Amino acid sequence: MPTPARLGVPYRPTLLALFCALSVSAHAATTNNDDKALVLDEVNVNAQAPTATAALPPVYAGGQVARGGQLGVLGNQDMMDVPFTMAAYTEQLIQDQQAEDVADVLLNDSSVRQASGFSNQAQIFMIRGLPLTGDDISYNGLYGVLPRQIISTDALERVEVFKGPNAFINGVTPTGSGIGGGVNLQPKRAGDVPTRRFTTDINDEGRVGQHLDLGQRFGEDNRFGARVNLAQREGDTGIDHENQRSKLFSIGLDYRGDALRISGDFAYQKERVNGGRNSVNLGTATHIPDAPSADTNYAPKWGFTDIEDTFGMLRAEYDLNDNWTAYAAGGAKHTREVGRYNSTTLVGNDGASTTTGSFIPHDEDNTSVMAGLNGRFATGPVTHKLNFGLAGIWTEQRSAYDFDLTRYSNNIYHPVQTPSPVGNFSGGDLSDPGIVGKTFNRSAAVSDTLGFFDDRLLLTVGLRRQQLVVQGYGYAPYGSGIRTSAYDESITTPVYGIVFKPWEHVSFYANRIEGLAKGPISPLTSGNRVVTNGNEAFAPARSTQIEAGVKVDMGTYGASLGVYRIEQPSDGYSVITSATTAEFVRQGEQINKGVELNVFGEPIEGLRLISGLTLMDTELKNTQNGANDGNRAIGVPTFQFNAGVDWDVPGLQGVALNARMLRTGGQYADAANNLSLPTWNRFDAGARYGFKVDQKDITLRLNIENLANEKYWESAQSGYLTQGEPRVAKLSGTIDF
Repeated sequence: MPTPARLGVPYRPTLLALFCALSVSAHAATTNNDDKALVLDEVNVNAQAPTATAALPPVYAGGQVARGGQLGVLGNQDMMDVPFTMAAYTEQLIQDQQAEDVADVLLNDSSVRQASGFSNQAQIFMIRGLPLTGDDISYNGLYGVLPRQIISTDALERVEVFKGPNAFINGVTPTGSGIGGGVNLQPKRAGDVPTRRFTTDINDEGRVGQHLDLGQRFGEDNRFGARVNLAQREGDTGIDHENQRSKLFSIGLDYRGDALRISGDFAYQKERVNGGRNSVNLGTATHIPDAPSADTNYAPKWGFTDIEDTFGMLRAEYDLNDNWTAYAAGGAKHTREVGRYNSTTLVGNDGASTTTGSFIPHDEDNTSVMAGLNGRFATGPVTHKLNFGLAGIWTEQRSAYDFDLTRYSNNIYHPVQTPSPVGNFSGGDLSDPGIVGKTFNRSAAVSDTLGFFDDRLLLTVGLRRQQLVVQGYGYAPYGSGIRTSAYDESITTPVYGIVFKPWEHVSFYANRIEGLAKGPISPLTSGNRVVTNGNEAFAPARSTQIEAGVKVDMGTYGASLGVYRIEQPSDGYSVITSATTAEFVRQGEQINKGVELNVFGEPIEGLRLISGLTLMDTELKNTQNGANDGNRAIGVPTFQFNAGVDWDVPGLQGVALNARMLRTGGQYADAANNLSLPTWNRFDAGARYGFKVDQKDITLRLNIENLANEKYWESAQSGYLTQGEPRVAKLSGTIDF
């Protein structure tokens, strides 16, 4: 089995595909220079076409990616004007790729890879080698109001990715993940052109779906708008005896006045997964076995996850004058989650494993608010973009558990059905879970972007003061609902950034920005030992990134090249001090260094690209007794490569073909670097045909994911294995009526 140490540089196919993408871009640049005025005219027309949300940055030619996104307290920004790296994927891309959830969309980004939650169906996104959970994805800039594990795309206009720590941009995340980057979702809005769209889809296993999308503006000057989405899908996935059912209802309302803009988004989403294939724990395995066949399900049929979310938010903006705008937003969600989960643990190198189960109900209620002021003014030859922001989030978690201590023998290559868990170790009221945690985060931010030499040089400075309050409670009746831990810490996170635009199409940038996560609270026990400093609250974990690079915007397409370094403190661990005691300590850090290259847009008319290469080096420092110093961190690949192309076939009106290659380098599954995952490849392909019938637009789409049905371990995040999805074919038809 190849090891990551031998996979530090992508193989020749990776480099060949990358060079081809760059060659196409260079050819397009030459063509644009030969007929510059014509290209600029095309871009301007595209930018002024009706969009679902006028305030969002316009899209590049081809419609797959946008020219910027929302950066928290900084508001909507063009990518060329900010000292950070971002990507924004559009509704058109979501439709053409038949992306059903946010995870499907983020497959397009070479900085992002995916993993599964521990024994559940949660989707975890590894950005620059560090995890982001669904709890920490923002909705129109607001944290804490989205579904926890799986987020549907049926009501989304944009999926925006910010790369790097973002404690200043959006404030600390609710659970503390997202140090490597963040994701913000923009809801659909009614456009000036009415939307009447119905889509039906089916996969090769018979899973059927329907999606109705209606949008209309009305009133004087189309000031009022409404966008309604209803969707459902039900049936088998490509994994053996795995069945999924999803439902979504959403409504987006908005008002566009001369100075006042108001929007409201309200949604209900329900996800049910039966027999869901989960991650694999390493257990006592001393060698990682090859992944089973891509459609093998080593999870028992009795497992299920049922997640129900009701959520919404209101946002208002008011132009005080031509230069100053005030805004405020508030949102809330209620989550009801229950599951009979299973855990698969390797006990040998030949696929031998054990299976055990649990029953866990979980409720969650969150409230989130923010407000701020954005302004522009000048002091002599220097321009200023001043931003003030306040944010707060309140969360309350209620849980109970019932664990089955019996472990049944199994094998991931030849799984057998095990009995449903009977439960013999429980805590809390399973029918009415009690409070186990409360979180309150609040912050205040201020920043100024100073512009020199007609804004060719932009300097951004800012800071955010944040307070983190965390309270933990015991599981009733054993803990009697008594508070067992408390945490109240404040910290200031600064940001510094610079952008220099020596030419019209080129921006050089650099930044220093920090991430922030709540510090750990030491446990009361470690194994059978008493922790001498139990229930001690540690200071917030401050992460630091330094990044520099260059961006190119050629009108119809763009590219970026950047280098970064992220320093992330460890989570802490217990050190044995005697036969009966241990001490919880926090020492050590993980350093991720990387180089990112991205090309996107439509460099040649009819040819759209989304391609990128990320090279990553990672190192552990100051580990316990220096045992793992210098080793690579768990779950960080040596490289990640994406090559995506979408092509209008010449001579065949309305016909387009698309293909995508994902290639991911080796990674380690343990801190000692004894267990490794090999490089893996995945190929996707598709086609679509658009035509008219009775003046109605109809589009047929066919997409095949994992074309070769490759079997591979996708991720070793947190030391457990996530297997890649099997081949699945999706067919859909859309009519605009």
